[in-house]
Amino acid sequence: MAKDDSVLNQTMQAIEEKAVDTSKKVRVGLIGTGWIAEAHTKQYLKFPDAEIVAMADPIPGKAEKFCLRNGIDPASVHIYPDHASMLAHEQLDAVSVCTYNATHAQCTIDALNAGVNVLLEKPFTVTLDEAVAVMKAEKASGKILSIGFQPRMDPNMQQIKKIVESGELGEIYYIQTGGGRRRGIPCSTFIEKKTAGIGALGDIGCYSLDMVLNAIGYPKPLTVSGYTSNFFGTNPLYISKDQDHTAEENAARFDVDDFAAAFIRLEGGVILDFRISWAMHLDTPGDTVILGKKGALRIPSTECWNGTVGGEMTLYTDMAGLQTETKIPILPAPRPLFEMKIRSFLDAVKEGGKAPVPSSQILYNQAIIDGIMKSAELGREIEINIPEI
Repeated sequence: MAKDDSVLNQTMQAIEEKAVDTSKKVRVGLIGTGWIAEAHTKQYLKFPDAEIVAMADPIPGKAEKFCLRNGIDPASVHIYPDHASMLAHEQLDAVSVCTYNATHAQCTIDALNAGVNVLLEKPFTVTLDEAVAVMKAEKASGKILSIGFQPRMDPNMQQIKKIVESGELGEIYYIQTGGGRRRGIPCSTFIEKKTAGIGALGDIGCYSLDMVLNAIGYPKPLTVSGYTSNFFGTNPLYISKDQDHTAEENAARFDVDDFAAAFIRLEGGVILDFRISWAMHLDTPGDTVILGKKGALRIPSTECWNGTVGGEMTLYTDMAGLQTETKIPILPAPRPLFEMKIRSFLDAVKEGGKAPVPSSQILYNQAIIDGIMKSAELGREIEINIPEI
């Protein structure tokens, strides 16, 4: 039995277009010129109030080739062999940190210490200690630090949060979430601890954790029992070649997780049952389910976890003694999510506003990922202790 549209009307969000003030341009620097920097660049170039003025990459010639691929005259930007030199010589308003995971913390700390606003690609960091160090630098600098979680911009993700906040589910007590891929190991710098630090957990696990933690107000994680494995990444039958390595070579250098699962206790008595995968013999480890004392929400998984929902959601409640189901239709995004991520960051920088995705929330996300890795290594449940900042 379908309910009326009152719940849908409660949770719909109006998208307002803002006029862009071009009287002052945001001077942007790129730290790292790999493939994710291309996504940032494509969006910065769309906006008349932003200009990319500098780039830093330690690989000789890489930044110049990056410029040519992206329609930028290399002579129009200053190119540096490292981010420290760029920060020392440029008057920047903002940087996008687009390096591999293991360098996220240092690049971000240095930028904040130089008085520059930062958009940091996900994951936040590799470890909890690194995240705490970054946030201390953020606090001391007074600058904006936003974490690159573009799924936050998806109207469907915002819909989930609004449904929870509407009270239709009542008090939340259990969440099942995660996702993954039957096959989908990204290779490159993603598969070695020396560059990535963490595997599927950091690449897509942080997104699925954010989907539900943001919806319920990011309660503090208390304990975690975690498990990780890498049966597929270390097998040349299941990992692909890339432009620099054969499948056999990639399998030999693979030393991060390609599957992870955890049972997490959150403040307020909420239980989080989580799993994530780059590769497995299954198309999905299951839908996301949020259980409350008044109702439940089912969020269909995607074929390859891509930061949105896999189909129309279902709200399960009782009404007048009858068990009811309400279908929540998919909402189209008004603009590409990455575009909205960059635009919201630029607006915050220009207006002195708050970070679109604040580190204070993603700290808990990182604490869970860090806890999963430590628990898996120890083979037992551990407490999550987050230092004061």
